[in-house]
Amino acid sequence: MKHLFCNLLVFILVSSASSQTTIVDEETQYPVSYATISFGDGQGLFADDDGLFIFTKKLYPDVDSLYISALGYKDLAIATINLPTTIEMQIEANKLDEVIVNAKINRKFKKETLKPYLDDDYYKCWLPTIESEIAVFFPNDNDKLKKITSVLFPITLESKDWNKRKRSNADKRKFSTLFKVKFYKNDNGIPGDVMTYSNIVFRVTEKNGDAFKLDISEHNLFIPKGGFFVSLQVLGYTDPNGKLLPNKKYKEIKSKNGIVKIPTNFRPLLPFTDEINQHHTYIKRVFISGNKWVQFKQGNGIESSLLRTNLNNYGVGMTYNIYKDD
Repeated sequence: MKHLFCNLLVFILVSSASSQTTIVDEETQYPVSYATISFGDGQGLFADDDGLFIFTKKLYPDVDSLYISALGYKDLAIATINLPTTIEMQIEANKLDEVIVNAKINRKFKKETLKPYLDDDYYKCWLPTIESEIAVFFPNDNDKLKKITSVLFPITLESKDWNKRKRSNADKRKFSTLFKVKFYKNDNGIPGDVMTYSNIVFRVTEKNGDAFKLDISEHNLFIPKGGFFVSLQVLGYTDPNGKLLPNKKYKEIKSKNGIVKIPTNFRPLLPFTDEINQHHTYIKRVFISGNKWVQFKQGNGIESSLLRTNLNNYGVGMTYNIYKDD
């Protein structure tokens, strides 16, 4: 009886400290996977594949409103007081109508590959945080029809033993991390409208080596005339089955001016390169409404040690089919 009382007390304390909420489609009641939940102050978190997220007042005592967004749905603002267990989102039909569905093409084609830029130097890497989205531009050099079949994301693995970091056979630190990928049309040199409203995510571990190949052939994405952007956004660590965990998104450090919140870095690291002449990489903060894309280069107000050594680009690779004329 005593143990039962203790367990009940723990359950009450946990329940009072956090709220488990599911985001669903208003019409179908299906989960809205990987929705973005912003706090309005540059912080936030993500729902998992079941549309579930946990909001903890203990971690976010000063947050009184949540701002929720998801591909193909109308943005939603909701108070944290008496947060419901289910939140319904409305489809934004006018945006969905803009997406062009391409039929399967049976013409002959030639396969082409743009290799990713790989590097295992820790000091040449971007440290992923969930507050940042990175987009890389791919130009379109001619009018031929091209279908994107896969994207090659370079990653850098960390050795368990720092003194053995330069050895290729050194044991690597384990991780299991979920990423979200988006494709954008080129809008006068910056990412514009999305090319698909499908949720495209992948899980990467230390076993994937120095590049992850994401097969997107089933999405029928064709390279627009003006080129396109592919973006990468870390969602957080997962359990062994790939289920997104309720990751802590920042560290709290005491300072003279109070508590400073530092974004948590997630593995794997993303290697940047100085071997690309153009500035093809852009970044944005995902938890700030209306935040604009910024070209990753010196003079744009970006504080980064990478720019000081001319590491301006994340060297994503790609494979695609070039279709022959009829």
